[in-house]
Amino acid sequence: MNDLSVKKCSSCQQSRSVGAFASNSSRPDGLQANCRECAAEHYRRRQEAQGETVRVKAPVPRGHTRRPQCEQVKPHAEWERDKSSSDGWSSYRRACRAERNRVSCFRRKYGLSPAESDAMVAEQQGICCICPAAPAEHVDHCHRTGRVRGVLCFSCNAALGQFKDRPEAVRRAAAYVEGNAWKPTLVAPGVCQLPS
Repeated sequence: MNDLSVKKCSSCQQSRSVGAFASNSSRPDGLQANCRECAAEHYRRRQEAQGETVRVKAPVPRGHTRRPQCEQVKPHAEWERDKSSSDGWSSYRRACRAERNRVSCFRRKYGLSPAESDAMVAEQQGICCICPAAPAEHVDHCHRTGRVRGVLCFSCNAALGQFKDRPEAVRRAAAYVEGNAWKPTLVAPGVCQLPS
């Protein structure tokens, strides 16, 4: 009687469980002729004969995933789900993806590498250019030209954005805060004259 849960490998001639063979729909039994280990060894030898290097498969415990981008074995909780992937997990861990996206955004938006951004923060001793009370965390740039001006704290960067990069509005705001309130004079309907 033929046991359907065991198959003999055509390379190593050992009887193995059917789980040790990859699927192949063109074969009568639906499985490869060689076991996975023999197929992997054949692939490794063929790649080395062509001068290619083959990555050594690292052991991964159950409930963990390893990706070549990270080169670290981490629990599934640190990975995102990806239904299109063969094992159901994304190629990057959440932390790696966030860092990769940050680097890509800085390069695309400001033309800065992480090293250049870190150098700007170090040049400012890690504090905001406008209010030396908060840490410098946000790259400030001119929205018209795209030129990077410096690294600011969140509040100062948001304030400049609200003033829409208009120096005269910033000057009037500074005068207002200092107590020099001004009132425009109505010259004609819809036309105001600013005090000099």
